[in-house]
Amino acid sequence: MEKSTILRWNESPELYKIESLRQRLAMISMSPSGRPFQQLLFTRADLRPGRTLLFRIGLVLALFALVFLVLWLERDGLKDNVDQQMTVIDVLYFAMVTMTTVGYGDIVPVSQQARLVDALFITPIRLFIWFLFLGTAYQLVVSQYREGYRMAKVQAALRDHIILCGFGYTGWSTAKELLAKGVEAERIVIIEPRDERIRAALELGLTALRGDATQEALLRHAVVERAKAVIITAGRDDTNALILLTARHLHPTVEILVSAVEEENVKLFQQGGATGIISPSTFGGYLLAAAVGHPHFMEYVQDLLTAGGRVNLVERSVKPDEVGRTACDLKPDIVLRLYRRGRVLQFWDLQDAQKLEAGDMLVILKSFPGATASGTPTSQTTDSIPEPSTS
Repeated sequence: MEKSTILRWNESPELYKIESLRQRLAMISMSPSGRPFQQLLFTRADLRPGRTLLFRIGLVLALFALVFLVLWLERDGLKDNVDQQMTVIDVLYFAMVTMTTVGYGDIVPVSQQARLVDALFITPIRLFIWFLFLGTAYQLVVSQYREGYRMAKVQAALRDHIILCGFGYTGWSTAKELLAKGVEAERIVIIEPRDERIRAALELGLTALRGDATQEALLRHAVVERAKAVIITAGRDDTNALILLTARHLHPTVEILVSAVEEENVKLFQQGGATGIISPSTFGGYLLAAAVGHPHFMEYVQDLLTAGGRVNLVERSVKPDEVGRTACDLKPDIVLRLYRRGRVLQFWDLQDAQKLEAGDMLVILKSFPGATASGTPTSQTTDSIPEPSTS
């Protein structure tokens, strides 16, 4: 254990809790042999190609032995055109050339029964063995090269992308909203262990990796070192914490947003290096309480936060041609808040002819009069994907 890590633990008990949690979860994620489970892109048998190959070789030998036994019992129906005698070696030779579809014609079935055995019994076994050979070659050689090529092609195109760890309902809603806001589907990578959620991601046109996002190897497959942001919605705070620490370790400066199940764990995520933490249950409680006695409040908030609404919140930096101007000069956009060198200027502070400066970050309320309010019924279903917004 490095000295710097010990100092950090001593300085921050909360970080110590997270690191301890990471170690415990890492122990749980180990197999009985002590090796971490591999990425579940294939079946468990695919993780042991040597054992699969040996099993199939044994099956082929067993089928060959069965064919040899049947031909030996029916050797009277076979004819050797060389010496007219069928020995054990002759039957073994005939079984081999028949199974491999070579057939030199020196030994042939002459009786009706021998020909029926060859047509109805040996031929299906011959075809099965060939399918077995082709399937083995594809699985052990072709498919792995193909998968490696596809992975390399996808990874080469990934840059400034968004990695979404967990594709439950929260992750699904996040992905749909990102798409609605104009993020290209190719720039969203899903990491999810469940097959049915993988299919849901593919239906949205997203790139998906099947596996455990707590594993460094899988985050490296998603090219986390070139990612623009990592969104963690695994559904469990302990899993979220482990993904957070792993992603932060692999990319110290990437933006990481975490969905916290329990509000008490927000401080732990902050200590772990999360850029932003949202507790859906807590935030939902705030909205429900604020909506009491205000029937139009929820409609407006939903319209404000979702793409395609008549109003949107936008965060951006000051443009070069806006330097020296005031917030009132940006109308019809309304500047709600300004961030300047660690200071926060509120809406009312900006009304006193406050000049905009280079490097300022603005939170702006933009209006889209032609859009449809999110609370108004439309012809779109909840499963449809809105057209990407230009905002």
